[in-house]
Amino acid sequence: MSSANGRDGQPKAQGKVTGWLSKVFELSPSGLDWQRGVVALDVGLGVLIVFRAIGHEQYLLSALFGLLFAGLQDPGGRFGQRASHLAVFALIGAGVTALGFGLGTAAWGWMVLAAFAVTLGAGLAVAFGVRRFVAALLLNVWFIGALALAFSLHDSARVTSHTWAQVLAWIGGAVLWTAVAFLHWLIRGRQDLPRPVAELPGDTSRRELTPPVIMFAVIRAVVAAGTVALAFGLNLSHGSWMPLAAMVAMKPSLEQATLVAAQRLAGAAIGAAAAALLLLVPAGEHGRQLFAVERGLEVVALVLFMHALAIRFLNYTLYCAAIAAGVLILVDLPQSSDYAAVGYRVLWTFCGVGIALVSMLLAGLLAKRTEASP
Repeated sequence: MSSANGRDGQPKAQGKVTGWLSKVFELSPSGLDWQRGVVALDVGLGVLIVFRAIGHEQYLLSALFGLLFAGLQDPGGRFGQRASHLAVFALIGAGVTALGFGLGTAAWGWMVLAAFAVTLGAGLAVAFGVRRFVAALLLNVWFIGALALAFSLHDSARVTSHTWAQVLAWIGGAVLWTAVAFLHWLIRGRQDLPRPVAELPGDTSRRELTPPVIMFAVIRAVVAAGTVALAFGLNLSHGSWMPLAAMVAMKPSLEQATLVAAQRLAGAAIGAAAAALLLLVPAGEHGRQLFAVERGLEVVALVLFMHALAIRFLNYTLYCAAIAAGVLILVDLPQSSDYAAVGYRVLWTFCGVGIALVSMLLAGLLAKRTEASP
């Protein structure tokens, strides 16, 4: 009897694992858009050439994320409306960039306070419509990324970074996307164009801030502040990946958060492994050959970003893998960090996702208890 039950239980367990993996790597063919990725690659290569020519690669990520997030938030329609929307987004992003890089060298307590305030504000932005809420979440993620980048550049003796230059790089990226949109509008005969990323919500209708919405915003802010405190307060090596992973993994429902967390973990592991293998290439090189290999890896990182933008709605796991690999390559090249950094990033990603899931589980239990109480 026991052996029969064991044989019956084993296929069931294998079926659950297989079913879960199929969800994590499930493909949505309608979400594939190579045109969007190729446009991003063309513009990104231009940005790379400019920063390589002026010799200030430490500002490349700010420009690239300004370009990428402006493209994601382009509302389409009449160009005047698009330009005003992108200008407001660029200005708010410039403020977030200044705050992140300005606090990157400050005491960790200020980082925690700013992370709580920015995350809470981003969560409550849903009152102004879902599209603005998505824009606020992107800027929220960029703020944590700016903190992390500023902190790592401050620790590097070879690289000098100025906050005002990072702000200009962000604005330059957003302005570059606006210029590309203007040229596209002229080429298409000044016709109204749809949103470049139609899959993202475009709803701008106001919404009421109900108690569940406020509670979720507060929980996200507490988790962001707590993970920032752990990462920077304990001075963890590459600990900034913990708050980034926690924020991305947090979703309104526990089931949705669990799936996204699994996709985030799998993508981070795949991306970290790919980056580690690629970063082994310049390990034994010197002189001109090292210079050539590093420039080649920068192009590889942009190609990875292009694939990420093209497959963003095809599969989130593969998107996370491409983003993680590209960021690891661009961050590690100017700092020449050791290969143990890859392992630390994966470890803190696991911890951040775990904290997000535990927080959502506790929030769900609290909500059920509140509903059951008189």
